[in-house]
Amino acid sequence: MSLSLFDLTGRRALITGSSQGIGLALAKGLASAGAEIVLNGRDVAKLAKAAEGLREAGAKASELVFDVTDHAGVRAAVDRFEAEVGAIDILINNAGMQQRAPLEEFPADGFERLLQTNIAGVFHVGQAVARHMIGRGRGKIVNICSAQTALARPGIAPYTATKGAVANLTKGMATDWAKYGLQCNGLAPGYFETPLNQALVDDPDFTAWLSKRTPAGRWGKVEELVGTAIFLSSDASSFVNGTTIFVDGGITASL
Repeated sequence: MSLSLFDLTGRRALITGSSQGIGLALAKGLASAGAEIVLNGRDVAKLAKAAEGLREAGAKASELVFDVTDHAGVRAAVDRFEAEVGAIDILINNAGMQQRAPLEEFPADGFERLLQTNIAGVFHVGQAVARHMIGRGRGKIVNICSAQTALARPGIAPYTATKGAVANLTKGMATDWAKYGLQCNGLAPGYFETPLNQALVDDPDFTAWLSKRTPAGRWGKVEELVGTAIFLSSDASSFVNGTTIFVDGGITASL
């Protein structure tokens, strides 16, 4: 009985930014729990390759191409999918970007791109999908936050600002939409080996610092995010709303 709470059979999950990295790992993980996967991104060829890989592994997967920063485009794509294919039961807002520079030199256009991708994108897709979930009286939204939701590091102040905002937007979603049967929560990864972090992974000084700074003593592996994602996407989290779960090897717990 208890394990059935984590079963995603018959559920359909849209994961933004899922052609690689954390997004693709979560897609594979939710598929292993029985979910049908809808991959999203802007690169059609890259997305098709990722979807084919999922299908070869036995998952049911399709692609939905849109840019999360385009409000009208997001809404049109989601509405069309819901009408032509079926309900989106789970949304994982994963699409994001990073840019590094000293704050006193940070370019204004770079700051704007971070705002549009990391915050506005969560709003655009969340609203478009929630409109349909509300009508059905159920739905799961998982917003990908970060260790930088709670902490800052030199050179990434704008990114830190966006991820703090995502956690508070998650609280707002829960506050507005819990009454309609939706559960909206955040999943905050620490430092994981992903394409977004490749420059840091390749830097031996940073890796040495991270190993000392993190109680677990290492980089995280993207597969270690899957259990929490399944929990937040399943009936097991039916009374969990507006919270952010840190999966970070203890880095936010320790000085």
